[in-house]
Amino acid sequence: MTTITTVAFDADDTLWRNEELFTHAQQRFFDLLSPYHDQDYIKGHLERVQIENISHFGYGIKGFTLSMIETSIGLTEGRITGYEIHQIIQLAKEMVQAPVEILNGVQAALDLLKGRVQLMIITKGDLLDQEGKVARSKLAKHFDFIEVVSEKNVQTYSELLKRYQIVPSEFLMIGNSVKSDILPVLDLGANAIHVPYHSTWVHEQVDKTTLSKYDILEANEMDSAMDILMNTYQIKGF
Repeated sequence: MTTITTVAFDADDTLWRNEELFTHAQQRFFDLLSPYHDQDYIKGHLERVQIENISHFGYGIKGFTLSMIETSIGLTEGRITGYEIHQIIQLAKEMVQAPVEILNGVQAALDLLKGRVQLMIITKGDLLDQEGKVARSKLAKHFDFIEVVSEKNVQTYSELLKRYQIVPSEFLMIGNSVKSDILPVLDLGANAIHVPYHSTWVHEQVDKTTLSKYDILEANEMDSAMDILMNTYQIKGF
């Protein structure tokens, strides 16, 4: 049985709710632009702009806000007012300051693993925003290391494991995104458990052909992920 010495968690929509913030903000943005276009058209355009802007602004609220502003200017042919742009900026500030809601089973999972394995957070996005959410979550005390990265791919995980001198076979990642949290970790020869969230951003979706090449451990919720972890791997103290 494989021994796990380090367990890493994704943050957004794994430790705490996040997608609802963006969903709610998008709806208010759609309402703002409703005099110009219908919602489906605005949504499709915004998604394209977001994906195009990832290489410029990265992930997170700041990049999302700049994409909304760019979309509003483009779809209104420059007729968007300064007041309406200000509304978008205020919307972003509300997102940044929003309370952090811990997901079911997370606290119990951290209590179970604390002291038995090395615990990490590996999350991508804006550094200031992610650090703020970690602080508001009050979960930082459970973790040995917290890493905010610009992208989650094989290279990123490889560099992190080398930095902390972690053997890939002894590392396990838990997260909601197959694309970011699961596949690159498996490609590295490490371990992962997928805990799906009820909604997934289009950029994080993976086609069925790619998925068919992997044997992915999947749990319905964090409690189930802990059951899989304890029954599949060797953990100190169990």
